[in-house]
Amino acid sequence: MTPMASLDSFKCRREMTVAGKTYVYFDLKQAEANGLQGVSKLPYTLKVLLENLLRFEDGRTVTKADIEALAAWVKSGKSDHEIQYRPARVLMQDFTGVPAVVDLAAMRDATTALGGDPKSVNPLVPVDLVIDHSVMVDYFGGADSFQRNVDREYERNGERYKFLKWGASAFDNFRVVPPGTGICHQVNLEYLAQTVWTKDEDGVTYAFPDTLVGTDSHTTMINGLAVLGWGVGGIEAEAAMLGQPVSMLIPEVIGFKLTGKLPEGATATDLVLTVTQMLRKKGVVGKFVEFYGAGLDSLSLEDAATIANMAPEYGATCGFFPVDNETLEYLTATGREAGRVALVEAYSKAQGMFRPERQDDPVYTDTLHLDLASVVPSLAGPKRPQDRVALADASDAFASALAGEFGKAEDGARRVKVEGGDYSIGHGDVVIAAITSCTNTSNPSVMLGAGLVARNARKRGLTVKPWVKTSLAPGSQVVTDYLARAGLQDDLDAMGFNLVGYGCTTCIGNSGPLPEPISKAVKDGDLVAASVLSGNRNFEGRVSPDVRANYLASPPLVVAYAIAGTMNINLTQDPVGYDGNNEPVYLKDIWPSSAEIADVVRQAVTPEMFASRYADVFKGDETWQAVETAGGLTYDWPSSTYVANPPFFEGMSTDVTAPGEVANARILGLFGDSITTDHISPAGSIKADSPAGLYLQEHGVKPLDFNSYGARRGNHDVMMRGTFANIRIKNQMVPGVEGGVTVHQPSGRQMAIYDAAMAYQGEGVDLVIFGGKEYGTGSSRDWAAKGTRLLGVKAVIAESFERIHRSNLIGMGVLPLVFQNGESWSSLGLTGAETVSLDGVGALTPGGEVTASITFADGSEKTTRLKARIDTENELDYFKNGGILHYVLRQRAAA
Repeated sequence: MTPMASLDSFKCRREMTVAGKTYVYFDLKQAEANGLQGVSKLPYTLKVLLENLLRFEDGRTVTKADIEALAAWVKSGKSDHEIQYRPARVLMQDFTGVPAVVDLAAMRDATTALGGDPKSVNPLVPVDLVIDHSVMVDYFGGADSFQRNVDREYERNGERYKFLKWGASAFDNFRVVPPGTGICHQVNLEYLAQTVWTKDEDGVTYAFPDTLVGTDSHTTMINGLAVLGWGVGGIEAEAAMLGQPVSMLIPEVIGFKLTGKLPEGATATDLVLTVTQMLRKKGVVGKFVEFYGAGLDSLSLEDAATIANMAPEYGATCGFFPVDNETLEYLTATGREAGRVALVEAYSKAQGMFRPERQDDPVYTDTLHLDLASVVPSLAGPKRPQDRVALADASDAFASALAGEFGKAEDGARRVKVEGGDYSIGHGDVVIAAITSCTNTSNPSVMLGAGLVARNARKRGLTVKPWVKTSLAPGSQVVTDYLARAGLQDDLDAMGFNLVGYGCTTCIGNSGPLPEPISKAVKDGDLVAASVLSGNRNFEGRVSPDVRANYLASPPLVVAYAIAGTMNINLTQDPVGYDGNNEPVYLKDIWPSSAEIADVVRQAVTPEMFASRYADVFKGDETWQAVETAGGLTYDWPSSTYVANPPFFEGMSTDVTAPGEVANARILGLFGDSITTDHISPAGSIKADSPAGLYLQEHGVKPLDFNSYGARRGNHDVMMRGTFANIRIKNQMVPGVEGGVTVHQPSGRQMAIYDAAMAYQGEGVDLVIFGGKEYGTGSSRDWAAKGTRLLGVKAVIAESFERIHRSNLIGMGVLPLVFQNGESWSSLGLTGAETVSLDGVGALTPGGEVTASITFADGSEKTTRLKARIDTENELDYFKNGGILHYVLRQRAAA
């Protein structure tokens, strides 16, 4: 890790004393006075990057020219200059954290084999891993649901938890927050983040902006607390842990101006769905978004965090809110030390990073504007988070989707009797209503709002429809405290929204099975059932294999739709239900006012709750403390279907072999637009007849104990079999067929993608994959790239890539290529029967081109020029080494 303050070309190293303690910092105002003209006009986010470069200037990884290039950004709002950025820390959740720790353990083994010191494989920056993605909603609607789900979680995940406990003891700078604490982003917001970070080095205490990268896309939620952070793949996160800088081009920054105030009845969820739709339309992939304007004065910090959380959904790298008085109040209200809060205020004001201190707007690449008063109650669905629909139009929009994309125009009124019940279900009926996900459970206004809706509905005698699976999975234990203090948990319980766990449940696909009679009715009737969840992801096949239409909504609307039980009514006009006198009850009758919600928030949420819940956060409950693990410098790999030593470093030497050309590769898949990382590497349930399911059964695992792909990410044998195994993925080589299948060539046999890939490997045949626009959108899922590599894919050729997945492919030595001049695999007339050769791979430069020669089944040929999406010299080094971990490993072995 590069030490701080190696050089100081702009003579800006200064001291400040706050609350009796002296800190060294790199003064941006002084740097401007000493030659960095105009940096006071930079966006807040770029000020953070500038400070980072000033602090780490060493003449090698960070030069004076890099600093000047960032300062020069203000002249045009753009730059093609590459910089090396070093975040202060790393955040992980367990789905992505387990494979990252597996890789670190494997790297220690490989370092030993290469003659190096295994101790050199060790995090050099602080790492926090929060176990939050493993709890499933197996049990719901009862007072014992939480404990039963916890017990089941430990039964399923004992091997993984032993491994993570080993990691916490084996690696320095590595802490584990035990299961049942909360969602990593909410724990980060409420406890881990400090807004201004400090570090002791050589007897000096440095103060600098809190920054991080995280192995979850929604790391951006912390941008609401003025902490610059974003999601990266586990591969990049491991490199950052091991001291590698994040290589990036100085980004464009889009200013999003907010004015006005939210109207009565609109929530922060409605606002973020509106922002997501606007920014997706604008096109902000790979760009920073920074919020400004007088409208920020009317938003709580939790509202800002809600908007920041969904940056992956609107495609941006981050969605940043600068430090202001609300930041200071939130830090105080959540139990941060008074000295830290004082430092945040003093440091931010000294650096020109405190919002009220700035009279003029920053310079932005481009801007857009939203009047908060124009926001209306909304949902998003049925398949994408950017597809917002006003609540008033939701029923019509579902009817249109049913007839259109779901192809059910002829039987929209069909009902299917549910066995054992006195009711039937049909298209559009809501079978899952889940209050879940980091986006909303961090926000007391919408959580307490949901409780008030439940209370008001209960008073009117309303109940949830019997076919709805209800669940409440808060993002932290503090939510339980303030719901109880407000007396609202009893009302939620009465509506079936009992606590099911603390963690990311339905939003990640851990919704658990539907009751068997409901599931059977859905399948027997081929019904387009619906879910309504307070999440951020609703991609097809993600929430539940039985549910095809998924809608994102605020927690209060989740309760309302659970009562209504269907998407087929207009909640702004039609009754949500009928009371004991058979009188209609409308949404407006049970919806609390903004003033009522604000009053309950003031009374129910206290600083003592945060202080108490986080006082001993790493200790865990008795169940966690009872988990036994064996320590040691290297891991003694057991025979396990959860954790296994991956093959990434087999046969590796200290010498780098340049990547060769790709000759006569076969096509494994032809995919359309918006193929998500969920399509490529699903996190949810494992089908018994899939390659992964068959593998588990061959190793003695019963289908009941399959757990999920997300929980199995520590085992490469499961995960490579699950690559491209999403039940809704559509490979256009087999039109009309859903699921992970392809056609083996030249035999013409249809088979599972995994089986075809293994057949090609046995034949010594390389593979390529073709995609459309926004290939790899969605979660920062490293296994989407790891699995692609293990299947033998040398290159992915698409019209465009989402940021994180492109980076992950390079990190695994897979070449991302993009069509040019409006071409696509469709325009070239590909069917999947062709062979593809790539020339120029060995001589690549950043942003360079390769020639693709395509030979068709009839012997005819076409050539086209493809642009390599290797954007920086660092990325090129990673690719040449076969991946970022191989690059780091060679460095460590040579140290």
